[in-house]
Amino acid sequence: MDFAEKRERLVKRLIEEGILKKPEVIRAMLRVPREEFVPPELREHAYIDSPLPTLEGQTISAPHMVAMMCELLDLRKGQKVLEVGAGTGYHAAVCAEIVAPLDAPPEERGHVYAIERLRRLVEFSRGNLERTKYSDRVTIIEGDGTLGYPEAAPFDRILVTAAAPRIPPPLKAQLKDGGKIVIPVGEAYSIQDLILVERKGDSFNEYTCGGCVFVPLYGKYGWS
Repeated sequence: MDFAEKRERLVKRLIEEGILKKPEVIRAMLRVPREEFVPPELREHAYIDSPLPTLEGQTISAPHMVAMMCELLDLRKGQKVLEVGAGTGYHAAVCAEIVAPLDAPPEERGHVYAIERLRRLVEFSRGNLERTKYSDRVTIIEGDGTLGYPEAAPFDRILVTAAAPRIPPPLKAQLKDGGKIVIPVGEAYSIQDLILVERKGDSFNEYTCGGCVFVPLYGKYGWS
């Protein structure tokens, strides 16, 4: 079985399980080659629905979690997205397929800005995105993701792929009115809550969307 067949089988299973629902998320999951975003020695395991180790003790999220977070974000074509924790670049590429599809005119495409604190992962993700032709739709920034990215703010959507002790205030400040944040919140190396935040003017409504387990979010407003 080749990778495309494995990808289709995985997506079909996630649809049957009720995790994948939105057509645009399904399309993105079918188009992004996860095998190109994992370490070479793990390519054969790319379509097992499980987190996989990457570099520097980090992980690439399980496909079902990527799907869940994209569904909760309610991504739309043309949106500007901030991802905190670029990792290997896979999740950013899935987001880019939704907000900046190549079949849309350039002026209607959004963009994904992804922050990563670890230099090796910055280089790894940039290489992956360049090779898979997403580098024009995803910008990788090296830095402290808990500070957000003021240079491109405000954002329509913010995605955090590491667990924070609380929602970093800069991320709330950089969210557009009507925007959404999806972030795991809770103790490091424990079961955390996946939180959806919706901004309405100066108010932020928070909803718990189930349990999850992510690596810790380090930075000024994360774990030290």
